[in-house]
Amino acid sequence: MSLNNDPRRYEHLSRIRLEDPEAIARAAATRRRHPGLKHSAQNFIVAADHPARGALAVGSQPMAMADRRDLLDRLQIALANPAVDGVLASPDIMDDLLLLGALEGKLVFGSMNRGGLAGLVNEFDDRFTGHTAAALEALGADGGKMLTRICLGDPDTVTTLEATARAIDSLAERKLIAMVEPFLSVRDAHGKVRNDLRADAVIKSVGIAEGLGSTSAYTWMKLPVVAEMERVMASTTMPTVLLGGDPDGSQDEVFASWQAALALPGVRGLTVGRTLLYPHDGDVAGAVATAASLLNNPAPVAAATDEHTMSDRIPVKVSE
Repeated sequence: MSLNNDPRRYEHLSRIRLEDPEAIARAAATRRRHPGLKHSAQNFIVAADHPARGALAVGSQPMAMADRRDLLDRLQIALANPAVDGVLASPDIMDDLLLLGALEGKLVFGSMNRGGLAGLVNEFDDRFTGHTAAALEALGADGGKMLTRICLGDPDTVTTLEATARAIDSLAERKLIAMVEPFLSVRDAHGKVRNDLRADAVIKSVGIAEGLGSTSAYTWMKLPVVAEMERVMASTTMPTVLLGGDPDGSQDEVFASWQAALALPGVRGLTVGRTLLYPHDGDVAGAVATAASLLNNPAPVAAATDEHTMSDRIPVKVSE
């Protein structure tokens, strides 16, 4: 599949939603599941839940993710690579992908809390407005993801922490994975939420997040790649996937930082979106292939082209 400019290419999705909305549940029920998680294989999950939080920007393009047809094209290109294990998506995108048959044999993670809208006056009160644990179980999903921003100067943080703990318990009751994405965050002088990506701050956020809920049996961490990543990974025994965010560095720098972090104990793979779906050169398939080549898996994957070589510098500024 390639990027397509036909404005009617997804018109059938609207027709199905209008005439046969139960088709989504049928597609979920008949979907072939992922064969299962193994410690010997790192997982590669593509993230696409940003629009549901009003976060449409990629780099300098404020509305990059606004065109749903374009986003679905890019997701299908990424998911067509056999090295991509699955997707992390909000309910609307998940339903589209189910109807398109794009999730056969894939891991499926639902995005649970999208109420902390980008720029919202009470952004830290990150309400659970997306998938519920019960809905994920009904979909045959593998787990749910929750963004957990911790602002020590904002009283709404305690509400988010409590809701996150309840979601972890609800997922664990169903033996579903809770993918927790913690940050220590602040508001800058202009009122914009910023994540503190110093190693000490990330470590502190991990300590708080991994203690949420009455059990950690099904809890994973989803963490940014930062400087001193060895120290960060020493702070947890939870299976950990690396997030991509919207990085400041070049694509080569990002891939180099991922490669170094993927070699650390406890890192179980990548859960990334914008960096791969909207690469600087527009080559989604090439970016996905390069990222796949970094995974420490026994089975070889398609090698990246010379256009996707990696540098040795490691960027430290990424955000959810």
